[in-house]
Amino acid sequence: MNIKYTLRQLAVFAEIARCENVSRAAGILNLSQSATSAALAEFERQYGCEFFDRIGKRLRLNDRGRELLPRAIELLDRAAEIESLLRNDSAPGNLRIGATLTIGNYLATLIVADFLRSHPDAHVQLQVHNTATVLAAVARHDIDLGMIEGVCRDPELEAEPWIEDELVVFCAPSHPLAAAGPVSLEALSKQSWILREKGSGTRETLEQALRHWQGGFDTRLELEHTEAVKRAVECGLGLGCISRLALRDAFRRGSLVPVETPELDLRRQFQFVWHRGKHHSRAMRLFLERCRGLTAGVRRSDEIRIPLIL
Repeated sequence: MNIKYTLRQLAVFAEIARCENVSRAAGILNLSQSATSAALAEFERQYGCEFFDRIGKRLRLNDRGRELLPRAIELLDRAAEIESLLRNDSAPGNLRIGATLTIGNYLATLIVADFLRSHPDAHVQLQVHNTATVLAAVARHDIDLGMIEGVCRDPELEAEPWIEDELVVFCAPSHPLAAAGPVSLEALSKQSWILREKGSGTRETLEQALRHWQGGFDTRLELEHTEAVKRAVECGLGLGCISRLALRDAFRRGSLVPVETPELDLRRQFQFVWHRGKHHSRAMRLFLERCRGLTAGVRRSDEIRIPLIL
């Protein structure tokens, strides 16, 4: 078998694809810009094709490049595992994770800490963003694994259910609805709301639950962070709606109280997401095992016994 390409060429191609810029890719690869450009040019010359459309200083993958990228990344991941095996290196390797805010703030950070205690030679990068941002990062191969609260509709990505989660409408103890019993949609529509931003899985779940309601809602404030929503509601600015997982300590303290909303189905699923065809490295397999182990036998996210992983 006469293979013309090298792993270095694949690494250069993959990094340029991620950065869409030769100079930024060169910095990450610790190469000169001229060496990076030359490696890509030689790679394309060997096969008589181009992998990018040149738009000014930006290089965007063309159809051939998009087809090649996941295969190149898989081969590079497998090569890294072979290198570790030959060196008799027991470290599981590197892992890049993207988690949405509820998962990132209340679960992922603790799971990562536990994972690193068991595998001190591993290196994990954790990014916390909303669902839309995490999905985009998985699609660009910027991260290996996404942990999301929203819905994945990208046909190039594969989603696996993890555990059920449920949103809950809540308010300050002094709010008129705090002790009102079951509250109708009509009554909810007359209140001011403090909501997560568009693009978040939390906002998407609430809007899906309200899809048949034509009366509209008064969104007084939109915030990008779950904790900010809680603080604003505690100050009496209106009603909020976020995961029970994020509210269980506040409910226990009594600083916030749930509002009964029998007309709203606020259930959703936490999910793992990766690119189709993504090679599951040893680090990724071990991390997923730890996540699944944490939720084994648990019905809903707010019932997870978090102290077990502290």
